[in-house]
Amino acid sequence: MSASPDFPPVTYHRSNKVGDLTVFYREAGAADAPVVVLLHGFPSSSHMFRRLIPALADQYRVIAPDLPGFGLSDMPPPAEFPYSFAAFADIIDQLLVQLGAGQYALYVMDYGAPVGFRLALLHPERVSALVIQNGNAYEAGMGDFWATTRALWADNSAANRDAMRPFLKLAATRFQYVAGVRDVARIDPAAWIHDQFFLDRPGNEEIQFAIMYDYRTNVALYPAFHDYFRNFQPPALILWGINDPIFLPEGAQAFRRDLPQAELHRLDTGHFALEDKADEMVPLIRQFLGRHLHRHLPN
Repeated sequence: MSASPDFPPVTYHRSNKVGDLTVFYREAGAADAPVVVLLHGFPSSSHMFRRLIPALADQYRVIAPDLPGFGLSDMPPPAEFPYSFAAFADIIDQLLVQLGAGQYALYVMDYGAPVGFRLALLHPERVSALVIQNGNAYEAGMGDFWATTRALWADNSAANRDAMRPFLKLAATRFQYVAGVRDVARIDPAAWIHDQFFLDRPGNEEIQFAIMYDYRTNVALYPAFHDYFRNFQPPALILWGINDPIFLPEGAQAFRRDLPQAELHRLDTGHFALEDKADEMVPLIRQFLGRHLHRHLPN
């Protein structure tokens, strides 16, 4: 499959039933190409990969799902679905089986990182490579920004949930996109407006509180993630916006303790690096995948 500068590969917008949930995903590329799975962060969805998908789909089958409660996937109330990262990993695992993705590289960012690393714990043999972009797995990456969330983990009270409410408002969503960006004119405001539309749906705040509270289980799994890195040594490309106030650059460097061969690039930007630095990141991603995915193609 070849791509024209004028006509990039078509991105398809699809949904599959996974258990009782309808899971939305974007997909592009040839069905028999090596698979790259893109796992989004908070508070976004597969929409955050709208430019990366066609940039990879000439060589790879790209699959970008929306997690439950995000984007266009179902958002049942917490009484009907356990909003946890374990459940997210299970849902994505089932979706990938349905789609015949038996082996895949993972691009993980923010919330997508613990989902992807949990997938790797479940099926280490299926993960051909990791692209890690501001997706944390080390305490070193979590600074003062997390104080309010840690208070929630210690006491999941109404008062502590109320303290988190400002983080779900438009100003905070915009902050995640523009903090640490040198030239804010490079960031499309449609990105944070899109995310906020879904955050503002009735009932979504309580879903987000459940997810925020469950995030503590990812921190508890950090030693297991580190064991996976050390034992399996997956090829890894680390792309990190070093001005990110949410996940600090020390978190990027920490991966090198367990993945000493990982390729690390520090980008002069913030949390949603793809919005600002896609022109720098896409060549690095394509070069990395080109070096590693061919080794994992089936006979």
